[in-house]
Amino acid sequence: MFDQNGLSLDQAPPISVVFRFFFSGALFGILAGILIFFYRTDIFDASSIAAVTFTHTLTLGVMLSIMFAALFQMLPVIAGVTLTSPVKKANWVQYPFVAGVISLLLAFNLSTPWLFGLASLLLGASLLPIAFIMLKNLLQLPNHSSSSKGMLTALLSLVILIFLALYMTGTLAGALEGAYYTQIKEAHYSFGLFGWIALLIISISFQVIEMFYVTPAYPVLVSRYLPMTLLLLLIISTLIGLFYPDIWGVSNILLALLLSGYALLTLKRLTQKKRPLTDATVWFWRLGLSSLLVSMLSMVLTPFMDNMFIKTLSYIFFASFALSIVFAMFYKIVPFLTWFHLNSQGYFTAPMMHEVIHPKTAKKHLYIHLATIVTFVLSVFIPPFIFVAGFLTIVSFTWMTYQIIHAHKLYKHTQETGEKFDMGNM
Repeated sequence: MFDQNGLSLDQAPPISVVFRFFFSGALFGILAGILIFFYRTDIFDASSIAAVTFTHTLTLGVMLSIMFAALFQMLPVIAGVTLTSPVKKANWVQYPFVAGVISLLLAFNLSTPWLFGLASLLLGASLLPIAFIMLKNLLQLPNHSSSSKGMLTALLSLVILIFLALYMTGTLAGALEGAYYTQIKEAHYSFGLFGWIALLIISISFQVIEMFYVTPAYPVLVSRYLPMTLLLLLIISTLIGLFYPDIWGVSNILLALLLSGYALLTLKRLTQKKRPLTDATVWFWRLGLSSLLVSMLSMVLTPFMDNMFIKTLSYIFFASFALSIVFAMFYKIVPFLTWFHLNSQGYFTAPMMHEVIHPKTAKKHLYIHLATIVTFVLSVFIPPFIFVAGFLTIVSFTWMTYQIIHAHKLYKHTQETGEKFDMGNM
């Protein structure tokens, strides 16, 4: 499954590197659910502290943690990039990153300038070096696939996103004047959602959709030019937006058209898959892509309808898009890695993928996730449903946390008690 680029155990990072990023992301997801009980429907007011805190818990704490898990694993798999000393690099990233996210969340709620300064230091120092290392390794590749080129643009977007964020936290810390704070805030929002989250998902999908589900390849026009088009559109809009902020109205329509086209194309590819069985991960993809379509439609309608509910639905369905794809990848990566590492170490008693996480387990999580989205939507119109949404968010990420712990225990148990091939007697 993952051997198209000659993946070997030497190239793959230790399983602990990937699992720990998944684990921290799941814990931040549980925190997001807990915060809902305190903030309630205030999270739907984009200008409130509640919304800013909740959004960054999801985008930084959950999404960025899990996306780094994917990058550490996918760079060797998809791009053929070998990250030297992956455990050391993971340590450099994860510990200050987690401390930085917590500092930032506290800073939002306490309005303490020095906490914004601390968050800037911790997040900048943890994220920028690893982003530059990954960029350098990708740039040195002699041959690029569509996915590796896409990951290159996604990492460039991440670097820009970090600098935009540092400008904002520097302003809030009192270290910068912040003359362009409002304009940078708009660019930060767009780079975070479209230039990093959406672009990385798109880039990975160019290979994994075809590889996991045996579908026709994406058209060359899409796989070769869509990532760079998205990045250039965001860069141009940011530069013009410093002087003409209304440019983002036009930019958002173009972004919505591009992302909607991608979603429709990928949904069509999933109907063309050659594997007859449809597991939960396919439905996670379908749910995520359908949510992206609804989110983009809502984003386009917002300026014309001036309706708070439409804007809120755009946020909810974009989160549904991102998390649905994360869960789809999670249920592919964790079982495979557990089997792959043990099998590569010579354990003929290595559990099969369905023994690590059973397909029915993933399907149950799909139902929980779907119910979570429905209750969030209902809470926009019937506020008490927000408590159900908070509870289901906690259940969803607790479910994910348990699967990580279970896979890790199974991995360790096999190492301690499993039987290996005896190569000397063969």
